[in-house]
Amino acid sequence: MKLLLVEDSRRLQQTLKKGLTQLGFALDTAMDGEEGSFLAETGEYDVIVLDLMLPKRDGLSLLKGIRRQGIKSHVLILSAKDQVQDRIQGLEWGADDYLVKPFDFEELVARIRALLRRSYKHKNPWIELGSVRINLATQEVYYGEESISLTAKEFAVLEYLLLRKGRVVTRQAMIEHLYEGYGEIASNVLDVMVCNLRRKLGSDTGAMIETKRGVGYVII
Repeated sequence: MKLLLVEDSRRLQQTLKKGLTQLGFALDTAMDGEEGSFLAETGEYDVIVLDLMLPKRDGLSLLKGIRRQGIKSHVLILSAKDQVQDRIQGLEWGADDYLVKPFDFEELVARIRALLRRSYKHKNPWIELGSVRINLATQEVYYGEESISLTAKEFAVLEYLLLRKGRVVTRQAMIEHLYEGYGEIASNVLDVMVCNLRRKLGSDTGAMIETKRGVGYVII
């Protein structure tokens, strides 16, 4: 899933980028409110993680602006402003969640994943696909009682397709959503990952990932 992090602390930004990309998230970053506003308005993000105290344009102004434009990305405010009124104001202007600094990284990830499930109306993190069970919250994958090991990016591809089950998604849309920036990667990288997924998930479940030649992929 694709995230936008708008945070002016370079150290925190680098720490979060490392941790989130290791979990398979695609992450774009901005150091100030103007850059964050531009990316939010021109990109497509599942979740925007937003600091409030930003140079050039504050986070609350950014939030108001994107909501006025009808941008529906979930927004998780990440701020040192911990007063009740600050949290109320952020939520009233369209934020979906509010986490006060300092925070635990695992809690941040859990909140991001909860927002992602909300986007696709999956309150239950467990999804069954053929003989395989997948937990979207913990990234666990099981065939019966046997654990299946997927790389973070393989899981991201599987999750993207699962949340759009029954819909054909184009290769370009997947690349843009699963990689940073505009998704400029070697043309066969996605094909290789889908091939690996089919092999790891087994013949009955893997076959449910269909290739629509010249278009993209779909989970049936």
